[in-house]
Amino acid sequence: MKKAYLMTGTLIVAMGAASLAMAHGGKERGGERGQMRGAAMFEAMDTNGDGKLTQAEIDAYKAKRFSEADADGDGFLSPEEMAAQGEKKNDERRAKRATRMIERLDANEDGKLSAEELDARGPGNLIEKADKDGDGAVTLEELREARMDMRDKRGKGWKKRGDN
Repeated sequence: MKKAYLMTGTLIVAMGAASLAMAHGGKERGGERGQMRGAAMFEAMDTNGDGKLTQAEIDAYKAKRFSEADADGDGFLSPEEMAAQGEKKNDERRAKRATRMIERLDANEDGKLSAEELDARGPGNLIEKADKDGDGAVTLEELREARMDMRDKRGKGWKKRGDN
């Protein structure tokens, strides 16, 4: 059982390294945001700041990540510790996303968003933009089409699930 926890912990660390590799693989493999996350991870691992990663730096980073997840310090990751680590990362991402959103939308710069600030910057009248058949209502398909139209207009080239 302990071996399974150790293997799972190793897998978590490997997944982090894989996400770094994917982020550096170009827009088709994570896009601009993935590249930014990859760059931040690279900087975190490049402890001497020379712009290069050595095996020692990678090993130290992996050991640090494992140690952070191993809350009870027993050298193994339990399912609870792994779940807690995942929640911590999710919470950090949500907090960063919320901060960026407030920075972008906070018209009066009070550090908070009012309903008016959200409405002023939002997608506008959804019915007006998405109602293709003019019946005054939006179907799920019309909403999906409008969403894809907005993505295409932004030039991001996002695909629907299942598209290759």
